[in-house]
Amino acid sequence: MSTPRHNTLASLVESIALIIEQARGQVRQAVNSAMVNSYWHIGQMIVEHEQQGAARAQYGKQQLQQLSAELTERLGKGFDVTNLRNMRAFYQAFPIRETVSLELSWSHYNALSRIENESARRWYQQEAQKQAWSVRALERQISKLYYERLLASQDKTLVENEAAQHTQPLAESVKEYLRDPYILDFLNLQDKSYQESELEQAIISNLQQFLLELGKGFAFVERQQRIRFDDEDFFIDLVFYNFKLKCFLLVDLKLGKLRHQDIGQMDTYVRLYDEQRKGDDDNPTIGLVLCSEKSEAVVKYSVLADKKQLFAAKYLPYLPSEEELKRELERERARAMAQLSQSGEQEDSNE
Repeated sequence: MSTPRHNTLASLVESIALIIEQARGQVRQAVNSAMVNSYWHIGQMIVEHEQQGAARAQYGKQQLQQLSAELTERLGKGFDVTNLRNMRAFYQAFPIRETVSLELSWSHYNALSRIENESARRWYQQEAQKQAWSVRALERQISKLYYERLLASQDKTLVENEAAQHTQPLAESVKEYLRDPYILDFLNLQDKSYQESELEQAIISNLQQFLLELGKGFAFVERQQRIRFDDEDFFIDLVFYNFKLKCFLLVDLKLGKLRHQDIGQMDTYVRLYDEQRKGDDDNPTIGLVLCSEKSEAVVKYSVLADKKQLFAAKYLPYLPSEEELKRELERERARAMAQLSQSGEQEDSNE
């Protein structure tokens, strides 16, 4: 049986928690509103500035590159050419400011801006607001052509019921929200507690050296190599060329558990690389996905289905095994963590 004192304390805890939770929600809404407003106005300014140029397309491209470089130097991350294009597309898709609802996030508008059909775009926007769709739920319904299927279907209830199973709002804490890379870039937060990029880059550097020292024909090509598809930029962590195999090796590092989407993403990289970069006398490209967790590392080669026989027969003798790479990845994570820890201690002692 609870005592009056216990009830009073429980009531106090509940009241304080409610105040803090409401305040955190207000912070989240304030950041989101500022971000959406700012990016809409930046998009407007870019469009109006470009329209002053005579040869608008070429002018715009050159100006975006210069603008990106100067904004990045002054304000930090978040102003690469791709993001500036996204801001421009946002304004072009929603040129009337009053139609932009601050209930939706910048990530929502990024997805909506890619919809060419204006009626569909408005409908998805209204449904996302009304149903409180997460960004993933919105993207899922766009990819499944929910709006188009509703228009074409005679049994709209069936389509709506099917969609409802996949569009439940996803609970997201303020902490998770503030870990969003878009939010971090907007606020120019580079604190180690928010980002794991330093750990990631340290592991990549060590793995790059490991592969080059294997003596199996690897030559380094580039880090963070950009590849484009449908006006979208993808960045590959490491790219090598193997002279013995006469093929490219693409390496992508993930911090966390291996997901099915990670393999699918690498398959996409491999396919695009074969289409855009592979020479006529090169063998098919292969991919390598590395997932580094605190407790376990996972390594998977990614080979397109019709190339698996070639991979098994000719490639494997010149490639480190998945088990060998797993052991190396675990060592490199431990080494990188030690390096960052030592660096942090030195910084603290200098302050």
